[in-house]
Amino acid sequence: MKKNTPFSIIYEDADILVVNKASGIAVLADRWDDSRERLDDLLNAAYARQIEAGQVDAIPFPHRVFVVHRIDRDTSGLVLFAKTAAAHARLSQRFESRSVAKTYLAVVRGRPLWQEEECKLPLRADGDREHRTIIDRGRGKNSQTRFKLMASIEGLSLILAMPETGRTHQIRVHLAALGFPIACDPLYGNTKGIKLSEFKRSWRGDSFEERPLLNRLGLHAWKLDLGGTDNLKTGESFFQAPLPRDMAALINQMQKLSKEPLDLQL
Repeated sequence: MKKNTPFSIIYEDADILVVNKASGIAVLADRWDDSRERLDDLLNAAYARQIEAGQVDAIPFPHRVFVVHRIDRDTSGLVLFAKTAAAHARLSQRFESRSVAKTYLAVVRGRPLWQEEECKLPLRADGDREHRTIIDRGRGKNSQTRFKLMASIEGLSLILAMPETGRTHQIRVHLAALGFPIACDPLYGNTKGIKLSEFKRSWRGDSFEERPLLNRLGLHAWKLDLGGTDNLKTGESFFQAPLPRDMAALINQMQKLSKEPLDLQL
């Protein structure tokens, strides 16, 4: 994904549209701020222009796309859209039945002592004055996320997150509750950017001129497995989104300095 490009198309057919979105763009309008650019609007506008130019037919190919699931504004990565109402209904049912497997890459502050962990803390969205998701054992909804530690270097760790449920900010809250907030998270951690000098001991640059490798939420929706293509026209069911440049640069540096090599095929 090129810098400043809001999204790129990963896959498209008669049923679905798979998009790799940049951090900073909302999938749908926020309840608290709907004034910014939205991914669904951009896609619908693009289809409208294609139809006007005669590049595609309006029927049966609609210029409206249907959001199947959403990720946070500040999270980059995969978002799935349906191109027909029937496909939207079938895909939504798969998400509700937990037939879809999602894998995220997260850069967090701290170093877990575990290699694998599972968090089942119940969550309630919009639980405080800042409209954050909170842990609520009484009124919270069942929530479950599996984590796998991939690498740790000088107070930073790379973690795979595999949510079994789809609560608002689920991965962010669960990691913060475990004591490992996602890097550059203004809601559940802090906004401090990650600089190379933090974890590369041989770094000899100018501390006044150094820019952060990452200064936005360190969370990327990396892989999506629809669990097969039954009752869909799509010929593909597994998708992977390349990392944006900032997160890729940070993880590549972590890989170089890690004692154990990683095989993430970034």
